[in-house]
Amino acid sequence: MPFPILRTPFVVLSEIISFLEPNEIVTASFCSEDVKRLLTRHYEQRKPLEWRLFLIENEDCGHWIRIETSKDKSIDVISAEHISKLEDPTISLAPYEYIPEFGTEYPYLYFEDRVIGSQMILEYVTYLFNLELYGLEIDRYGTWVLDWINALQEKIMISFEFNEAAHFGDNSYGDEELDYGLRNAPAADNYIIKEFVSDNFRFDGKLGPANDLLIYVYGHWVTLDNLMNFDFIKIVINESRLSVSDIYSFIRHWRAGGSHRLMFLNLEFKNQQTFENFENEFEVVGRDIVGEYRLGDGESWHFDHGYSIQRSDGVKAVIDFSEEHFVMMVCIGENLYDRDNYFKENSDQQFLLHQIV
Repeated sequence: MPFPILRTPFVVLSEIISFLEPNEIVTASFCSEDVKRLLTRHYEQRKPLEWRLFLIENEDCGHWIRIETSKDKSIDVISAEHISKLEDPTISLAPYEYIPEFGTEYPYLYFEDRVIGSQMILEYVTYLFNLELYGLEIDRYGTWVLDWINALQEKIMISFEFNEAAHFGDNSYGDEELDYGLRNAPAADNYIIKEFVSDNFRFDGKLGPANDLLIYVYGHWVTLDNLMNFDFIKIVINESRLSVSDIYSFIRHWRAGGSHRLMFLNLEFKNQQTFENFENEFEVVGRDIVGEYRLGDGESWHFDHGYSIQRSDGVKAVIDFSEEHFVMMVCIGENLYDRDNYFKENSDQQFLLHQIV
């Protein structure tokens, strides 16, 4: 006997809906306009505040919506595909028409114009769940999204990730696209950059304010001027070509009050560096500092031979370097030596030092 879902009291339905995963909700919304209105009404009254909505635009891997329901759980909920992926290549559709296909996990919508498809699935899901876009992941072909997103919602997104286009070889660069992305993708929390750029690529703009900048590969383009103009709490740059002289200039910039929001800087060098005359360049107030700095996701940076230096306002930082890396960790607050608090689950203490600096 069919379940009379539309005749069930709304309070009861809301409890039932709360047990469903977001991909199940999206699939159910295609049953009828009445069911869609029912689900939309539910989320108007019970907005899932902890859910985070992402749009992924990748020319090779696909175009879909993902929702993070918790720190450890991400669920893909709907995808936009080109009709060329259907079995019948002769199908023709009007721009805003689509053919739905319901997979075991989530719906696939096939469009004649895949850009319109991406726009439609994002508008559909944001309206259904009463959510705004939290994060955007694109490759060089997805930069068209930026102007559209900036016009679509007043609130800036939290996370921006720029990935290398998968089907390109080593001789293809995303210089222009990355430059455009960095200038037009304001994010409140983090920037993750993985694009492949040429040796000649340079960026003369500013980034931030935001929390994290992570350049996982191809960080050779970051200059001293870039580093001083980046306004982040944590910066990690791989394949850095900054010289020791550049780094010493940055330390002087920091000691004079520059980059005042910076708490953690990690430069992983493309070529080995030799830090000569460090103690002659700066007034060192502590040596052989031992401790660790919490990076997140269960990882920490451990150091055994750190140097302590001091800013003009009295704030101190621990410097740890070798031929392969340079790390600066800023010490703010009194809670630097509380081992019990540091190891508590969900502790907000980031530093653990084993001696006074």
